[in-house]
Amino acid sequence: MAKNPAMRQPFNIVIVGQSGRLQYEALLFAASLRASTPEFVGRLFVAEPQNGANWERNPQITNAAVLEALALYDVEILPFENRVFGQSYPYGNKIEALMALPKGEPFVFFDTDTLITGDLNSVPFDFDRPSASLRREGTWPKPLLYGPGYAGIWKSLYDRFDLDFESSLDLTQPDEYWQRYLYFNAGFFYYKCPHVFGQKLLDYMISIRDEPPVELTGQSLDPWLDQAALPLVIHALGGGRDALPQGYLDGDISCHYRHFPLLYARENDHVVDVLEAVTAPNKLKKVLKTYEPIKRVIYQARGHKVRALFDRDHLPRREQAIRNKIKSEGFWMR
Repeated sequence: MAKNPAMRQPFNIVIVGQSGRLQYEALLFAASLRASTPEFVGRLFVAEPQNGANWERNPQITNAAVLEALALYDVEILPFENRVFGQSYPYGNKIEALMALPKGEPFVFFDTDTLITGDLNSVPFDFDRPSASLRREGTWPKPLLYGPGYAGIWKSLYDRFDLDFESSLDLTQPDEYWQRYLYFNAGFFYYKCPHVFGQKLLDYMISIRDEPPVELTGQSLDPWLDQAALPLVIHALGGGRDALPQGYLDGDISCHYRHFPLLYARENDHVVDVLEAVTAPNKLKKVLKTYEPIKRVIYQARGHKVRALFDRDHLPRREQAIRNKIKSEGFWMR
């Protein structure tokens, strides 16, 4: 039986923010969280990679207007060092940032290109059983013609870390179909301790990157390294695909939109309404409109031209087809 929202365990939220696109998306995330979940009692961290040898250019947020706007939403800037990843694999930021969070405190990580569209306090997280986003396509692995197949590739990884492969399978799905095997998008994930989760994920990623099993020959790990390791960590920590009821995250409560044209193309009216409501106040508009994609897509209403191109009840099955249509009409912006 689900706990009463008022009785649920407090938790922290972390997203990654840095110079460029992510700083503006971080501001949108913070604004949508405060608007949609005004009674959120945890801490909201924007994890900021620090300048160092692993970066060609300083990744820190130096835009004073952005920093002032983030402060309006009670954001805590959380500096962290890139000891393993950085410019060469920025997806690793989400892992290294976890080690800077308060140890032993439950957390939820969200990709920065996410909006909170409902009451996050209503989500029945069980922080003892981690999970992650199931809004994904079968992007990895890509079995080669002469094998091994999905089972051989995934089993080699479970064997590497002494994990039980068979118990990870969804036996309602056919053999050698990608959804039979535990696979997540890293757009959100959560656990009871960021250090335990982060260290295990870091260890697994380094092992896979530096000494991949022979079964991974021909498989690309850039940018899929984090998503190859994530299901292994979740399984090792006692979580799984069924740990969080469907319909909350990537549903009524959050939207991982990825790019603004994709949001207008495929998300429901409520998501668009939340986006346009939180970007309307002048205190935010004067900051956000300095970023060209937001200025054109939201404030100059190009997003609604994208929206008119699609029937959201009959969208193309593959995201790439949606992208191609938007690009062919000249409306694509990152």
